[in-house]
Parts: sequence; structure tokens; C-alpha cells
Amino acid sequence: MVGLFVAGFFYGDQRGYGRAKAEIKKVQEEAATKAAEEASKAANPFQAVNLLEGDESNPFEKAKKALNPFD
Repeated sequence: MVGLFVAGFFYGDQRGYGRAKAEIKKVQEEAATKAAEEASKAANPFQAVNLLEGDESNPFEKAKKALNPFD
């Protein structure tokens, strides 16, 4: 009876160890993927913010009104 208990405990412990090992590997892979994505975003100079995006003004509109004698 004691031997059966010890064998069951050992077998259960091995299964738990295998699951924990797989879970740790999965977490490490996700962390590595996330770190690689963040590093690639930080190193990409083409993701700069466009300060004039959405600006509809025409810088020549004021000069056009001043120089048009028929207005």
C-alpha cells in the first residue's frame, strides 16, 4: 500500500514537472517575441509622428488674396 502511494506520488510529480516545464517554455517564448517586437518598433525611424498631419491650411491663401486685384 505504501509502495503504491509512493509510486503514485512520484508519477504525479513527474507529470506536474512536465507541465511546469512546458508552461515556462511558453512564457519565455512569449516574452522573447514581445521583446523583439518592442525592439523593432523602437529601432524603426519611419514611425515618426507627422506634425502637419490633419492641417488643412494653405500658406499661399493669404498672399493670393492680397495680390488679387479683382477680389
